[in-house]
Amino acid sequence: MLVLAGCASSPDLPPTAATKKAADAPANATPESMASAPSTTLLPGDQVTFQVFGRPEMAMTTFIGEDGRITVPLVGAIEVAGLTPNKAGQRVASALRQGKYLVDPQVTVALAQSRGLHVSVLGAVKTPGRFAIDPRTTVLDALAQAGGITENGAGMVVLLRPDRAGKLVRFPIDLKGLGQGRGAVPTLTLRGGDSLFVPPAEQFYILGEVKAPNMYRLEPGMTVVQALSRGGGVTPRGSDSRIELKRRKADGGYVTSSASLSDTLQADDVIRVKERIF
Repeated sequence: MLVLAGCASSPDLPPTAATKKAADAPANATPESMASAPSTTLLPGDQVTFQVFGRPEMAMTTFIGEDGRITVPLVGAIEVAGLTPNKAGQRVASALRQGKYLVDPQVTVALAQSRGLHVSVLGAVKTPGRFAIDPRTTVLDALAQAGGITENGAGMVVLLRPDRAGKLVRFPIDLKGLGQGRGAVPTLTLRGGDSLFVPPAEQFYILGEVKAPNMYRLEPGMTVVQALSRGGGVTPRGSDSRIELKRRKADGGYVTSSASLSDTLQADDVIRVKERIF
């Protein structure tokens, strides 16, 4: 549950150093640097809890109506849609004070369940689309809702998240590293408006005198000899000392050269194993 408090007598505070850093986060920022970014705003259909310090009889759980309002004891309907829980608490506190029902109300509005939070999951997943989430949904949860990553999907995902200025910040996330080390991503919950994109995996091609010529998934640091193994090995007619490597250049053209077994492959490389001379 996301809990933020508001007090009618407290003026808006300036952003903290952490939130200012999140607002200015560059494209290579880490998810941890965005941890203090603004809360998700309340939307019609969200379920919220309402409490006033020292007045337990006023506590309630209610839904935000389609008009964006909740009904508060004593003051009636208050519009809260589009506000953060903190701002909603401040608005309710102000209404109670202005109506002279309470002198200095300490109000807490909390998001209990969201109907309005959605994320988009796109790219190499089985069922791409837009999915509803709650405040505890993680990257892995959202990928599971999309049916998981396809066989052709990469072992990483890009999280796209708007900063305070509305600019999308990109967070490349290595799925193999989830749950390991400091700031592990499974503890990073998603926010409404986030998008996840799973790019296709990098690939290479192996042709000629191998037992299973085909296109294969490129693993990090893969060498020519590992690629030959993936292709079933060299046929009796082939030679592992006569290997041709065709590689794409930066300008889009190709360069062809001889390759050794220890050479490291790059995306879209084409390996051709030639026949033995004798």
